[in-house]
Order: sequence, then C-alpha cells, then structure tokens
Amino acid sequence: MKSRKGLLLLAIIMFGGLFFAFRSSGIGGSGIILTQRERLLQSVGSILKEVHYSPKIINDDFSKQVFKKFIDELDGDKTHFLASDIAALKKYETTIDDEINGAAIEFAPAVSAIYDKRITDAMAIYKEILAKPFEFTKDESTDGDPEKMSFAATEEVRKERWRKKLKLYTLERYVDLIETREKSKGQKDFVVKADSTLEREARAKVLKVMDETYDRIQKTFKEDDRFNSFVNVITNLMDPHSDYFPPIEKRAFDERMSGKFYGIGATLQKDDAGVKIASIVTGLAAWKSKEVVVGDVITKVAQGKEEPVDIAGYDTQDAVKLIRGNKDTEVRLTIKKQDGSVKVISLIREEVKQEELNVRSAVIMNGTDKIGYIYIPDFYANFEEANDHRCSVDVAQEVVKLKAENVKGIVIDVRNNGGGSLYEVVKMVGLFIKSGPVVQVKERSGKVDQSTWRDDDESVLYDGPLAVMVNEFSASASEIFAGAIQDYKRGIIIGSTSTYGKGTVQRQIPFGNRNDLYSGRTDLGAMTLTFQKFYRVNGGSTQLKGIVPDIILPDAYEYYKGREKDNASALPYDEIPKAPYQTWQNTTGFETVIKKENDKIKSNASLNLLNSNLQWLSKNNETPISLNMEQYRARQKQVMNTVNQNNTLLKSKQEMDVQAMAVDKEKYFNNANVQRGEIYQAWLKSLKSDMHISETIGVVSDLVHAQVQTVLK
Repeated sequence: MKSRKGLLLLAIIMFGGLFFAFRSSGIGGSGIILTQRERLLQSVGSILKEVHYSPKIINDDFSKQVFKKFIDELDGDKTHFLASDIAALKKYETTIDDEINGAAIEFAPAVSAIYDKRITDAMAIYKEILAKPFEFTKDESTDGDPEKMSFAATEEVRKERWRKKLKLYTLERYVDLIETREKSKGQKDFVVKADSTLEREARAKVLKVMDETYDRIQKTFKEDDRFNSFVNVITNLMDPHSDYFPPIEKRAFDERMSGKFYGIGATLQKDDAGVKIASIVTGLAAWKSKEVVVGDVITKVAQGKEEPVDIAGYDTQDAVKLIRGNKDTEVRLTIKKQDGSVKVISLIREEVKQEELNVRSAVIMNGTDKIGYIYIPDFYANFEEANDHRCSVDVAQEVVKLKAENVKGIVIDVRNNGGGSLYEVVKMVGLFIKSGPVVQVKERSGKVDQSTWRDDDESVLYDGPLAVMVNEFSASASEIFAGAIQDYKRGIIIGSTSTYGKGTVQRQIPFGNRNDLYSGRTDLGAMTLTFQKFYRVNGGSTQLKGIVPDIILPDAYEYYKGREKDNASALPYDEIPKAPYQTWQNTTGFETVIKKENDKIKSNASLNLLNSNLQWLSKNNETPISLNMEQYRARQKQVMNTVNQNNTLLKSKQEMDVQAMAVDKEKYFNNANVQRGEIYQAWLKSLKSDMHISETIGVVSDLVHAQVQTVLK
C-alpha cells in the first residue's frame, strides 16, 4: 500500500472516472438512467478490464465460470437447488458477460427468486425429517465431496441428501450425549437417560441449530446481500484478492486494517434469549449512558432516525456490524431489561481502541540466555490519522524495550498474519538492515519498480541474532518481510513447508458518494483491486510458492488445502531479474545452525510421528463418513486419539519461562481495563507450551553461541 498521498490521488482519479460513468451511461442510448446495481456492475467490469493487473477476457467462457461459481456460493453442498432449477437458469450461462458490459441485469434476480423458494423448501424438509427418530444400525454413509455430485434430479433425491446430512448432525450430538452418560454414571444426582431420550435430545439440538441458521439466512442474506455476493464472485474470478465490499463490509475491512472502530464500548454474546450485553468498557458510550447494563438483551438496532432492524435470529457478528458505524453517528438500541421492560437508548458512537490486537512482546529464558519474542498479528496502519498506531513504529518500540532488557536475540512471530500495509513492511525491514530494496513491484504494463519500496536509512535499530516464525497462513506483507530477511541473510526463517503464497498488491477503489468527512467511505462500498505483483529482491515471486523456510517444522495445518496454490483463479508464479542488494555481513553460524536444526528435526521421532498423523488426518477427512453408530464411534475414537496425540506433540516438553518486560508489568497485571489485562495474561500463558516457539528460541540461542564463539577465537 502506498503513502496516504498516493492513496488519495488514486481515490480522486477513480472517483472522477466513476462519476463520469454513472452520469453518462444509458440503455441503448435511450437516456434511461441505469439502476444503481447496473451502474455498479458496469463500473466493476470497466475497472477490472482497464486497471486489473492481469484481467481475464469478459466473454461467454468467463460468464460460464461466474454462473457456476455463484450457484456454488449459494448451494455448495447441493441440497437446495434442483437440477430443473439449474436447467431453467442455463439461458443466463452465456449472458452474464453482457450484463457486466451494460445489458440489463437478469441472472442474479432470477437466481435469487428461486433461492428464496428453495430456502422455504429446506425449512420444511429439515423440520419434517427431524420430527422422526433416526436409526443408527444401518450400514450407510454420507455421499462425500459435493464437487463430484450433480444437483438432485428429483425432490426425493434432494430429500435423501437432507436426510443423510441431518442424520450425521444428529449422530454427532447423539454420540456426545452417550459419551457424557458413560462418563457420568454413578455421579451424585446424575440422571441416566435412555437411548431414545438422548436421540430425541440430539435431534432437538440439531433442529435448534437449523432454525437459527435459516432464520439468519432469511434476515441477513436478502436479495441485496446476494447481489453483493454475485459481484464478489465476478471480482474473485479475476484473482482471489480482488474483492467487492458493500458499505458495511468495507467498514469492517477498515476496522481490521486500522485496529480500531467506532462503537458503543460493549461486548456481545448470544444465548437462548438473543444477543446480550456481555461486558461494558468503562468510559465509553454504553457506560456513560448509565442505561445499558450487562445482561440486557438487544432486540432492535436503528441508525439514527431510520427504522429499527429487528435482530432476532442474528448472530453476534451480524449485530455488531449494525451497532458499529462511523464516528460521532447515532445508533438507537431497543433493549429488553431483565425485569421484562423495554427501552430505546440513543448512543453516539465513539472510538474503541483494540490495543490487545497490536504488536506485543515478552522475554523468554532459554537456560541463561534471555531471548526477546515479538508477536505481530497484522501489518496494521491507519492512514486516516497520522498519530494513530502503526505496526512498524510499534515494533520499533518493542525492540527498544527488549534491548533495555539485554536480550541476546530476538524472535519475530508472523504466524497467521494475513498481511496489511506494504509501507509498514518496508519500514519494519529497515529496522534490521542497513539499507537497500525490500521488495520489487511489477506493473500491469510490465514495468518493474526497484526503487520505491526500499529502506534508505543506513541506521540499524537491532543488529543481533534474529529469527522469523511463519506458517501456511502467513501471507502477503508477512511473506515480503520474511522473504527480505531471508534474502539479506539477516535472520533464520522457521515454519511450515511454505507460507500462503500471495504475491499480489491490492488498492481500494471506492464507488458512489461519500458518507462522511472522516472515513472516505461511500454509499456503494468499494473494491480491492489487484493492480501489481510483488517480487523478492532475489527476483522470485512469492505468488503461489510463498516463502520456503530455512528450517521446516510440521504444524497442525500443514496439509490443509487453503493456500493460494489451492485456488483455481490464482495468478501464476514467475520471476524477474534480481535487484542489487548487499547481504548482511555477520552471517557467522547461519548455515551450521540451520543444518544442525534440520538434521535434528529429521531424526526427531515425535515430529516424524506428528507429520505422519497429520497426513493420515488429511486423507481421512476426504473419505465418506459412516452413519452407522458403531463404525462412526470407532472412527471418531481413532480421530480423537490422533488429534489428542498431536496436541501433545505440539506442546513443548517443558514449559518455558516466559516473562512480561518490566515496563509492561503494569499493563499486564494491573490494567485498569480488567478484561484487557486478562487477555494479556492469557497470551503470556499460551506462549509457555508452544513447541514451535520453544524450537525457535533454541535456534536463536544456538546462533547466539555460534557468534560468541567466533568472536572469542
């Protein structure tokens, strides 16, 4: 992501182009004003064709892909639509490209009309099936991968699929109830229930889940939401990271990027009564009102003077999206008190900072070696406020604090870090190298930029032993950081066989009119568009291949098919010439330590067992599941034994000595926000038994001693 100035410039350019398109477009020159959806779809299509890094041709073939993908989005397990529905929709299979290019929108509304009917059908089907007991002695199984199935040719075939699905859901809960009964027999006051009673309770649990699920679909996935999903299918087919965000989703995206949001200062939870107030943050809107208390049930949410939305059936995340909003705007909550009274409370949204989601650090003892550990959840940056938290600034502060603790080495953990600001990555790499390029960027035209994304500051904040932890969910900016550290031989990279493999750069393009003066958000949302690819300084792309660590450690998701390479619409891997850069001079012990650790891992019986278990679980997950009670329980026992064994193998054999730094102890153990303090303490505790951290700390210690011995010679 470029500087704030660059972002604003692009926004101005794109706003101008879209404004022109919205004003001048008509249907067949008749001067009829296009609908909002048609304007949006045409604008998305134009931008994809004219600005996307590597656009696919929007033709009949592309239309067929959109057709299939959108149907899959709505009915992935093929239990809603019938084959006759798909046949009726086939006439649109090669016309979606025409809609994108300006024809009247017909496909999405046609699908939506059928979808509404099939949702109603589904509700009747599951209620009918769950009204009767299941029999679990028959030797039958689920049908397996929906991708290999056709849509049901008849109502009977569809109903049979539903029966097996609901039977599996019931079997899962029935087995849980039976196992609880077996464990609790003989305990005081425990009532032993008959099998028939437990089976009935299991069906009731499934019915409740299904009712909540379909109630939510009807209330939060209406035609507008489906159209937004349709637009997103189109953008995603260009590549997985070109996304359309309707206004509420765009706000949620901004909140994730900046680490802050505007809300009422309360956490929510859901139970049988509905969405309830779980806790209140001292000093913020809900607390200041003196009218909102823990236990209140929120029944409706209104934006200012607009009509309230009934949130019965909403999940907490759906309710949160309505309650959060833009700065200084009003939200009106209809609240049911514990005494049964109902009250409407008006609150003005305020900034809620999520400090616990920012960078944080700890000191870990490895024998007499004191090693610093820095956790980076995201490469966050709020470009709308110059003085707000920035990832690179926060990391620099943590490094300074760790140096004051006299640590001998530092570990930086970007596992599960999905990326963020490219600008912040460059600044972060600059903390550990003298100067040089951090990443190369290639434009749609083929032009390569080697000079923009570089560190020109010769100073180095930290020059000691360094390691970076990654896994298969380390993506985008995380991969740039790890790749640069690896290319400069500045530190040792440790983790799964490869990182995620996202080597593309996105930029936000807003649609429509601005909502406010603060955020730059608009009434039609925005899209993130892939407009560049980035490459390591050694010339290789991170696209598809990701970063291959110097030291490979198995982890729980190694065989999970969720990397970029597993997405059919991902852009290809390629290479460009390397950029001129100077590797780190003090690489003493690097190769020796890496070889020693890899040899140790290869001969480690526990890690080999873990890897074998993970492979077995992956293959097992792809096989049909038996609906026979005995067979199901036998399989589940084997699965659970394997998972439990893995959980043990993923824990360090001995708990590490993990400490908060002296300057952080007040924040961790005497925090005025008790809940936040508890989060920090729980985080410290979670580090103590993490096998991957333990191994990495050991590697850094080995590197420390290798460099000390060289100095002493």
